[in-house]
Amino acid sequence: MKTTELRQKDVAGLQAEVKELQKAHFGLRMQKATQQLTKLSTLRSTRRAIARAKTILAETIVKQGAKK
Repeated sequence: MKTTELRQKDVAGLQAEVKELQKAHFGLRMQKATQQLTKLSTLRSTRRAIARAKTILAETIVKQGAKK
């Protein structure tokens, strides 16, 4: 998911996105452990997507705290 799409979501939506990405990353790690994963670059991309979503989530929380 692109950053522009993530920035349009609210806090609950971002938290759900992070949780979904973490589940996907866990599944990929299990596939790697059982040697079913052929494209190892997906691990890196999901890890970075999680970091991107968490960063935008933190920015959104700080922004909302500053508005109140």
